[in-house]
Amino acid sequence: MNSEVEIKTERIVKMLRAEDLDAVLLNTQHNFAWLTCGGSNGIDLSRENGAGFLCVTKTGKRTIVANNIEIDRLLTEEIASSSFEPVEVTWQAEKDPQTILNAAKSVAGGGTIGCDIAFPEARLIEPLIASCRYELTPEEIDRFRELGHDAGEALNNVTSKLVPGQSENEVARIVRDELGKYQIYSVVTLIAGDDRIAKYRHPVPSDNVWKNTILIVVCARRNGLIASLSRIICAGDIPSDLHRRTVACAAVNAALYDATKIGATGSELYAVAVDAYAGLGFADEIAKHHQGGAAGYRTRDWVAHPGSNDIVKANQAFAWNPSITGTKTEETGILTDAGFEVVTASPGFPIISTFINGREYFSPGILSLSKGATA
Repeated sequence: MNSEVEIKTERIVKMLRAEDLDAVLLNTQHNFAWLTCGGSNGIDLSRENGAGFLCVTKTGKRTIVANNIEIDRLLTEEIASSSFEPVEVTWQAEKDPQTILNAAKSVAGGGTIGCDIAFPEARLIEPLIASCRYELTPEEIDRFRELGHDAGEALNNVTSKLVPGQSENEVARIVRDELGKYQIYSVVTLIAGDDRIAKYRHPVPSDNVWKNTILIVVCARRNGLIASLSRIICAGDIPSDLHRRTVACAAVNAALYDATKIGATGSELYAVAVDAYAGLGFADEIAKHHQGGAAGYRTRDWVAHPGSNDIVKANQAFAWNPSITGTKTEETGILTDAGFEVVTASPGFPIISTFINGREYFSPGILSLSKGATA
């Protein structure tokens, strides 16, 4: 039996018993990927929910409820069939939510059902399920490291295909193609050339043509896990003010790395960012964009903000993304026993080193196409 599935099942069972629930139905693509250890029930990417429901009872029994169109493929290609007992329904019957609910109650022996989506006669418990996902298993950490490495390599490969005069849409296509070579899907692709970098924090690619500087932002998904990273590239010399701002941004990033410790709250981490910006002379920048937060099977499970009571867990992933007008720093890392481990580094990019509390932290620098990684 898959030990990773067993660990996750134990977490769900503990949650169900604490909440006096008899079973839970999981239908969202992120929760399906989590419990199946990388499987996918996604077909229509315009929808958060997918094909088939995973059901876990408070006794630990696992089933997959799916229609006759999808169940064979899901069992064959997406999940370990030995880990989930199949319950097949017709596609016509599936259109009635009561069919799925009755299947779950039949497996659970009746009682109260929870669900990760709004579902008739079921209790919506997505936040409780999310808390079960936060601590990564050893297998997930390995997959995250591999994803981060490949995503970083992919963006490194993109740089050899960048030519001033390309549109942001063309660069976005190159980025998606390079990620695709690693079986990675970019769930978020943001591209900004020159003036648009300073104008917009979320620059959806446009027909704007880049000439001097380009920002590339991706949230890269494989096997359900999502790694976020941003890179800035200049065609020629790096402007001194852009370099100054990026070094400051890296210092905020390092402060967040250093403060990401077990038991820290989202509001405490937000306060760290506030102090870091102020100390660097950029106090107003905290108000212009969020700083990122916990990651995993969603781009962000939670974001650090003044009222956040979310608590940092062991072996949890984080993607911090401090920004100062005209520049940005973003990597994804995991809080391991050894500290905060960045998993998304791109070897071809310069590195900015920042010391905080006696420890050295690294952030991506700006790559000059004319000078290379020594810039």
